[in-house]
Amino acid sequence: MAVRITCINKANGYHENPYVAIENLGWINEQNGETGKSSRVTMYDWIVNKGGTAYVMAGGAKAELIGMISPHGTKYVKTRADSTDRDNLLKLPECA
Repeated sequence: MAVRITCINKANGYHENPYVAIENLGWINEQNGETGKSSRVTMYDWIVNKGGTAYVMAGGAKAELIGMISPHGTKYVKTRADSTDRDNLLKLPECA
């Protein structure tokens, strides 16, 4: 199953990197219309351990999410590096 990330919720305060500030990710399964919101750690686990696929769409380009672990052991997700400096995940609107 693949889901498109549509929005994020970020925590305030200091974070070791901007991806760790993401608390929740809103998503839609475009195959069946199901929507939901998952925590950063849940999304990491789904991608890394359960073989799930998540992506962000921007300007017609699809950027896949990958799971990462910070030097301090914090699990997070980010978009796979491509030819642009823009980060489409961090530019998503806040979830309601």
